[in-house]
Order: sequence, then structure tokens, then C-alpha cells
Amino acid sequence: MSVRDHKLIPSDFSALPSQAAPAVVRLVDTFSADLDVTGHFVGTEGDVPDALGLDRAALAKLGFEAKAGQTQTVLAASGGLVVAVGLGAPAASAEGETADAAHAAIRDAAAAFARAASAHAGIGLDLSGIPALDAAGIDAVTEGVLLARYRYNALKAKPKGTALATLELLGTAGVDGADAAVRRAQIGARAGNVTRDLCNTPPGHLTATDIAGLAVELGREHGFAVEVFDKQALIELGCGGLLGVNAGSAEEPRMVKLRYVPTSAGQEGAPAEAGHLALVGKGIMYDSGGISLKPSDPMHLLMKMDMGGAAAVLGAFTAFRDLGVGTAVTGFLMCTDNMPSGTATKLGDVLTARNGTTVEVKNTDAEGRLVMMDALALAVEEKPDAIVDIATLTGSALMALGQATAAVLGNNQAIVDQLRAAASVVDEPAWQLPLEKKYRKQLDSDIADLGNIGGRFAGATTAALFLNEFVDGLPWAHLDIAGTMQSDSDDAWRSQGATGYGARLLTEFAQRFTPVA
Repeated sequence: MSVRDHKLIPSDFSALPSQAAPAVVRLVDTFSADLDVTGHFVGTEGDVPDALGLDRAALAKLGFEAKAGQTQTVLAASGGLVVAVGLGAPAASAEGETADAAHAAIRDAAAAFARAASAHAGIGLDLSGIPALDAAGIDAVTEGVLLARYRYNALKAKPKGTALATLELLGTAGVDGADAAVRRAQIGARAGNVTRDLCNTPPGHLTATDIAGLAVELGREHGFAVEVFDKQALIELGCGGLLGVNAGSAEEPRMVKLRYVPTSAGQEGAPAEAGHLALVGKGIMYDSGGISLKPSDPMHLLMKMDMGGAAAVLGAFTAFRDLGVGTAVTGFLMCTDNMPSGTATKLGDVLTARNGTTVEVKNTDAEGRLVMMDALALAVEEKPDAIVDIATLTGSALMALGQATAAVLGNNQAIVDQLRAAASVVDEPAWQLPLEKKYRKQLDSDIADLGNIGGRFAGATTAALFLNEFVDGLPWAHLDIAGTMQSDSDDAWRSQGATGYGARLLTEFAQRFTPVA
């Protein structure tokens, strides 16, 4: 019996690890008596909440200085646990601080509390200590807690940690849109955690066929249509890139086409006619490098997450209906593993993309752009107002920007700016790199229209230039998330393992998308 007979990822999406028992979030006037622990924000200035039972001097003796994200757990006179949560200096004293940065700090502080209370299922957080609390702040707090408490325990016989069952938020009275903010945060966190589940799942438990089946289930639950293309359908479509990368695999490839059609103009603040957006996600379920085999090192171990782009697109789609997104969105997930075998694509082989472009394969480990070229060509045929692709594409992006920031490139500055604005709102940082046309000649081939890699330098840019060849001049932007796909340790709301980067960003982008002229 093979590992494939022992898969623990079920066909019913509701049993995905993070969705089996979602936490209940309530706005309250008084904390319930049965809560395990409550948290209270403390700034470096101002009053200390009475509920802590300690003044600032006493907290200082314990080493608590109210630094941003610092926590201190104390036993209250009532016998219950209370946590002081540092907010740092008042926002007004932080030079150049923007509203997005202030909300990011609140999200991080809420995540710090969630980790300090990680052994408890029922927790409460008093928001009255947050200066100038608004709906966006409530959204950030809720997201911070829900994202920080994520753990992937699906394959553990004895799961670690305690699942969050209840979160109560105190001190929100009088804040316009508080209920809507909580709901928005729950939907966004769910999208991010679905993406994390998919990325954290081992490749033997989640193949291209499996993710296609899960997409169908998610579509039924969350109001988007799903069309699955098997190997024969891909042959008929002429998707030579996806088929070429799949050639060495024992598993069939799948292209999954998602379609969300808004039923109304969308939520308040969204454009009345928000147009049509196409999203393309790289879905390499496991990347061995193919014939250009990767070294056996820690990075190779993480290649189960090489489908992070496809997972982010799928996660985002789970949020569109519930948030009332007013933009029509079409998604393409290009899914296969990349394996070496006697049938694998060889260096020097030439693949033909959906649009007829021929590509010489100079390195089989530059496979993501090969599967995405077919999707981009198909996206062009949909005639969208803009195309955005997301992919764990290059080590160059990781080397240039590290694990905290993704690279964004594009042929249309307005679309790039919309993506960067969305990234700032959800605190999934993205930094623009130049789409330098002078490097395009590095992709020339002696025997085909293109080669699939450039030279030694500017790898993130040459990869984007390759993708740009397939968008036919339509407004387009590319997110390279090779660095941001995972975290080595718990970092604020980013739990160790897959970060889910991109799902919340794409959701925010789609909500606020404005077609460009």
C-alpha cells in the first residue's frame, strides 16, 4: 500500500485543518466569566488598565516596558489570568507613520497576545486602550489573533497547542462598522489559513488532482464556478508548457479555471463598475528541479510550497462572494509536480505555448514560467481589464528582498500601484523591481522564439520579462513570492511554516480594483 492510500486531506473542504472548527468572535460589553485569559493594551504613556491589578511601576519590575508587541502575563486578584500587551509609543510620536503602519502595529500586538494565550481556548481582548480605535483597527486586531493562532496539525498523532474556540472583543462600542470589520477580518483570515493549509500539506497528500478536487468543493461552498482540465483537455488546448513540465511525473497535471461573477456592485467603497480581473497562480505541487535536479538541502524540503501562488489565488476566491467584491474575477491554477524520470523534459527541448510561442528549455528548474505562459495566454483570450500573476518564481527575489518582502513588477504602473496599496493595507509587503527591457535579449534562443532563462544576474527581472511576452500588452503585474511563502519561526501573525502570503493581498486588491485606461 502506497502513501497515496493514506492521504489525510479529505474531499470535504470543511475538514481542512484550519476550517474544521472556526473560532467564534463576539463584540461584548463585558467579558464572559468563563474566559480563560483576557488581554489589555498598554502604551508607553497614559493610564494602565485597572484590570491588570498592577501599576506601571509594578509592571516595570516584571520587565514589562509596554514596547510594541511585548506581553506580560499576571495572575489577577480574582484568580484569572490577565495579559498586558504593549502598544509602544503613541502613533502621533512615530515620525512618518501612516494609517496602514499603525494598523499593522495593532495587528502585530494582537498576534502577540494570541501567542501569549496560546494554551487557552477562550480568550478576550480589551480594545479600549487603543488610541483613536476605528473599524480598520478592529479588523486588524481580529486578523492578528486569528492568523497567529493558526497551526498545521493535520498529520500529528498528538497535536500541539490549543485550538482557539472563542474570541471576545471589549471596548468597541461606538465604533462605526465594528460588526462589519469583525466579519471582514474573519473572511480574510479564513482565506489566508486555507492557503496555509494547502501550502503546508506534503506533496504526497496533495497532488494536482487533489487540489482540483478541493477547488470544486470550495467553489460550491463559497460561490464561484470551477472548471477542471485534465491531461487530454490540456493537449487539446495546446498547453505545451504545463504538459512539458509534467512530462516526468507519474501524476497527471490539472489546470483549474475559477470564475467569480459579482451579484451586486460590491461593498461600500468599491467601484460601481469594477471590470474584469484575471489572476494566474503557479501550482507546482512539488519541485525537484526536474533533470536540473535541486540539491538536497532545506530549500528543497520547502518545495512542497512551490504551489503557493495557486494556493493564494484559490484562498482569495473563497473570500470574494462573502465580501461582496464588485469585480468579476477569472482565475487560472496551473498544477503539476516537476519530477526527473526517463520521460522528463530534457535541456534543449522546445515547448510550444498555448499562443504558439516556442520556448527552448535551457533549465528544467525554471519551470514555473513554463506552466504560467499557457495560463497567461489563456487569460489574454478572456480580454480582462488587467492580469495579475503570483508565483514562488525565483531565488533571486528571495536573495534581493529576503523573507519579509515580495517582489512586484509589471508593464502598467497603475496596476502595480494598486497592488502595492493592497499589500500595505494587509501588511504583506511588496517592493517594486524594474521591468528593465535591456535585459530582454538574455532570453533569446538560437532555435526558438524564447529561452526559459536569462543570464546570471537580475533573475527576478528576466523571469518577469519572460512572462511579459505572453500578456499581449494588456495591463499586467507579477508578484514573486519565493521569499515570503514561509516563515522559519513564529513572527507576529505569521505562524511558522506557510505564511499564506498573497490570499489577503489579492482579496484586498480585487475589492478595490479600478480598471485603467
